[in-house]
Amino acid sequence: MPAADVNRRLVQHADVVIGNEEDYSAALGYVLDGVDSDLLDLDAATYARMLEQVLADFPALAIAAVTLRQVRTASVNDWSGVCRTRTSFHQGPPMAGLEVFDRIGGGDSFVSGLTYGLLQGSDVDTALAFGIAHGALAMTTPGDTSMATLAEVRRLAAGRSARVIR
Repeated sequence: MPAADVNRRLVQHADVVIGNEEDYSAALGYVLDGVDSDLLDLDAATYARMLEQVLADFPALAIAAVTLRQVRTASVNDWSGVCRTRTSFHQGPPMAGLEVFDRIGGGDSFVSGLTYGLLQGSDVDTALAFGIAHGALAMTTPGDTSMATLAEVRRLAAGRSARVIR
């Protein structure tokens, strides 16, 4: 049985699904029409349509989210994310020109920030901003585990500086 078939059977039992465009295409079989193969032009409307289809295909899902990474160079990335609930589409704040130190862990940190926000009862836009901020902080520091504090994530999610305050 192809992996996408197995994954689709598993997602039927999930409340939330989060990934990047490759996860949705390779792991679940979705096609992103209009996205170039280099992933340099990530149009939010394309992702809105795909996530709407994901939620239509999986009635148990409450939310589906995608990280958006535009790789400008090996060390400079644009970073953001989008998500869809049963009632609305949300586009997170863009973080353009991140100087990436280690991109491993960015997606995991996105998931933990988004999850934290949702579990704390934040609105979806705030939770999405937490995910984007936490992922950005993780990628711009050494290692694959975030060392960011909650205060740093909150500050960056609010559009303020990522500067370390001691």
